[in-house]
Order: sequence, then C-alpha cells, then structure tokens
Amino acid sequence: MTGKSIALRCVLTVVVVLACPIAALLSLLYLSFGGFWTITIILGTLILPLAVPLIWLEKQKYYLYAYISFILCFLILLGTQTGIRKYNESITIDVTPSINVHEYMPFDKNSKIVKTESKLLDFKSLSKEQLPIIDGAAAVFPVYSAFVNATYPNTTELYDGAFEYNNTVGGYKLLGEKCTDIFIGAAPSKEQTELALKKGTTFKYTQIGHEAFVFFVNKDNPIESLTLDEIKGIYSGKITNWKELGGKDEEIVPFQRNEGSGSQSMLIRLMGDTPIIEPTTQTAVGGMGGIIEEVADYKNKSTSIGFSFRFYVEGIIKNPDIKMIAIDGVKPTKENIKNGTYPIITPLYAVTYENNPNENVYKMIDWMLSDEGQYIIEETGYVGINK
Repeated sequence: MTGKSIALRCVLTVVVVLACPIAALLSLLYLSFGGFWTITIILGTLILPLAVPLIWLEKQKYYLYAYISFILCFLILLGTQTGIRKYNESITIDVTPSINVHEYMPFDKNSKIVKTESKLLDFKSLSKEQLPIIDGAAAVFPVYSAFVNATYPNTTELYDGAFEYNNTVGGYKLLGEKCTDIFIGAAPSKEQTELALKKGTTFKYTQIGHEAFVFFVNKDNPIESLTLDEIKGIYSGKITNWKELGGKDEEIVPFQRNEGSGSQSMLIRLMGDTPIIEPTTQTAVGGMGGIIEEVADYKNKSTSIGFSFRFYVEGIIKNPDIKMIAIDGVKPTKENIKNGTYPIITPLYAVTYENNPNENVYKMIDWMLSDEGQYIIEETGYVGINK
C-alpha cells in the first residue's frame, strides 16, 4: 500500500468510528418513537463498524459477500418491523386528542352541538368584558359550547376571552385564580379546592345535571358485569387476574388517568379509604381519549380495564373496540341514570368562585337550570336535574 492509500484508509476508518455513536443515538431515538425492538438497534449499529475490514483487507471478495448478506438480513428485519408497526397502527382506533373541539363549535352550521337560541337570556348585545368567561372539561365541551351558541354574541370564538377550553386540570386552576367565571364538569379534586383556598377564594357548586361514571373493557373480554367491591379490588391491587372474576386466566391491566383529571378524581372518591395502586408508565394515561384507546388496542387483548364518563364513551369517542360493563348487574344507560338504579351516578356541576362581582355569571347559572338550559343538557346526551 502506498502512503496515500494508507492515509485515505485511516481517514475512512476515523469517519466510520465517529459515525457509530451518531448512528446509535439515532437508532435509540427511532426506537423511542417508533416502537422497534432492541435487537434492531444492535444490528443497525453493528453495520458501520463491520465495514472497517472492508477498508483494510486486500482480498475483500468473500468478506464483501458476507457483509452484503448481513445488510440484507438487517433490511429484511427492518422491513418486517416496519410492517408490523404499520399494521398495528391500521387496526388501532386513534382517539387522540381526546375530543375534536372543532366538531362542536358554536355558530357553525356543521357543528354537532344542540342548536337553540334562548328566549329567556340574551347576552348577544353584551361586550366581551361583560360576558361570563365559561370553561369546562372535555366530556362536557358539547354542552357548554351549546350554551354559548344559545346566549352569547355570534362573534364569540374559542379562546377569545369569553369561551375557553382548558380541561379539568387547567380549568380548575384558572377558576381558583379567578381568571375564569364558570367551569362545567365533575367535582374538583381535594388538591384543586385547596389551591383555590390558597388563592383566597372557594368554589361554589350548582348541579345542572347527572352523569354515570363507567368502567369499560376490551370488547373481547367475556366479563359483562362487576360489583363495586370487585372494582375496588382491581384498583387496589387485591384482584389481579380475570379468572378471579369468572373471566379468562389473564392478568388484569388497570389503566388510570392523570392526577387532577375529572375521572381520576372520581375514581379516588369512589375508592374512599381504599388505597389505589400506583400506575406504571404504561398504565398511566394523560388524555381521556387515550385511556379508551389503550383499552381498545388489540395488543392488550382482553386484559385491560379503564374508566370514564358515559356520554364521553358512547357519545363522543364511540370506539367499537370497547364495551361499558354493568355495575352490580345494572348497565350504565341514560334510563338507569334517570331511575337511579345505576350505582355510580355523579353530579354535573357549574362551578363558580365565591363573591364573583359579575352579575351575569348568576344569570347564566339560573338559565342553565331553566327549561332551555336543561333541554340542551338532555338533548346533548346527559341527564338533567329534573330526572
């Protein structure tokens, strides 16, 4: 070999060696976001260093054949993994983000909300500063969007200072800080009420409707009903296999929501003094739509269980791969909420903060309790206070 040839080979070797950690990092990122197996990373990062002998060997023919064969095997593995991932995506119902609010906008002819115009309350001539700032949870966005459609000026838009959507965690924080006037949703967590006290106010609750807190499983799970004690057993970790409940011999995978969300707060109230198991990184789900997706996902087969609110499951998400289960033999239907037989009924509140100086806030609350407001609640899919 000439000096020039040796120098060139040294440069190529250095380039290959330096490229190895970069390739490893990129592979790790691809694994994190793409769900690929660890062996794919190992084989991928071996491709570059195995090229070093090709730089230095004089007789490269047979080694080249072996190297090309290795690359072909790797590409086949990569293609197989990609195919599996794409197939998984194609058969998994995507319900994230949890709700497409653009399908439920006020003053939109294509909106899915209940469209009425109030004859009892007219805020249409009010300035933005006079309007109550209304906010709420994901599950009730169609309700309070319809409230806005019925009473507010038709120039009102989402996030314009009068009509907000910050979900339960952000919504209660803003209400406690007196940045909004009305929050529509389930009751807050203990921490959220304490935060309001620290900010110098307290929450005031006006019940405007009823809703069912529901549990759901994959459609392939043979379980159709659970008792309240069995639910508590699952979420306390005392019951860990479906066969204990008459199902298959499979480990139960109980999903939970993020702390402070309306449904997680509801689970905490339901469990009472019974401690809740700590969720893993896989079973702690942020969005309410996410928990439905995880339970519906075929990869969990029939092992998963999750929770939400009835209308959100059957009225908004409508995922065909899950089924709501009965509690104590009673199904979570609108009729069973009305007749009081379903055992986990929760109030739907309009929450305000104490001594709000805007008199229109109280006019809005009174209107929600009127026949017009209750009509919207009922027609949206919830149960009004006059069951």
